[in-house]
Amino acid sequence: MQTLAENLTSQAISPALEKLILTLADTSIEISHAVRHGALAGILGATEQENVQGETQKKLDIITNDMLKDALKADGTVRGIASEEEDYVVDADANGEFLVCFDPLDGSSNIDINSLVGTIFSVLPAPAGEFSERSFLQPGRNQVAAGYVLYGPSTMLALTTGKGVQLFTLNPETNEYLLTDPAMSISKDTGEFAINMSNQRFWEAPMQTYINDLLLGAIGPREKAFNMRWIAAMVGDVHRVLCRGGIFTYPTDNKNPNKPFKLRLMYEANPMSFLVEQAGGKASTGYETIMDIQPTEIHQRVAVILGSANEVDTCLEYHQVDYSQEPTI
Repeated sequence: MQTLAENLTSQAISPALEKLILTLADTSIEISHAVRHGALAGILGATEQENVQGETQKKLDIITNDMLKDALKADGTVRGIASEEEDYVVDADANGEFLVCFDPLDGSSNIDINSLVGTIFSVLPAPAGEFSERSFLQPGRNQVAAGYVLYGPSTMLALTTGKGVQLFTLNPETNEYLLTDPAMSISKDTGEFAINMSNQRFWEAPMQTYINDLLLGAIGPREKAFNMRWIAAMVGDVHRVLCRGGIFTYPTDNKNPNKPFKLRLMYEANPMSFLVEQAGGKASTGYETIMDIQPTEIHQRVAVILGSANEVDTCLEYHQVDYSQEPTI
């Protein structure tokens, strides 16, 4: 099997980008070991700190954030770093070519129950001039690489550099990532959806109607049975979509009017959208294509609807209906 390094060489990407991806991969192997040690290493549980989103930080959130931050600052190719766990952007190497955004441990609420977690990353070109948060405010179309690492029964790396999506599996004997799927592809149609049903009463009318029609199955307007799957970690739910199709959505809701969106644009929605589009799927907020959004701040949140192209299109059709109008009798 081809190693990650061999695969990157075959893609003819720049030596700097190859070095950066290998640094991310090597750090993810260290994170994988930390996750697997769990309670044995005393790294489970929550701290008394909150991140910039107001979420209680887990011990492993902080540990993995520091592991990635230290590795990227030492890499030499990285101009700056943005993380879910950092209030502000982090300066790295003044000569670095790239900016890296990451969620060090997506799904960290799953840590204490030994369920799926992962790392998500996005690589952007570093613009010339003074380094600041504005340097990161680029649409997802500017990404030169993106991926995630899933820490499950096997540790797996899904990666795109804009030339399709490759899936690598960590060989625990050699600590090497080996290519196990050279061209991941999302089926255009699906019979699976993933959504947090506990928020149903807070969704907008288009999503309420869409999900209700899915739940009606063969006797509803879709005339087809659908199954629901929900892992409560974006990295796990998107991995399933990449492997066997489906639609994943975390839509707009009014549960907290000050926070109508859940997922972060720069280090969750954009990298996952890049992967999904490169695998033949689609990604939208319901009203605009995610990777076309011009960011306004580093921790910006957006609604997410992504997955099998035809099913995403169907969901978007519901969002074009004006549900404010009373039906005509």
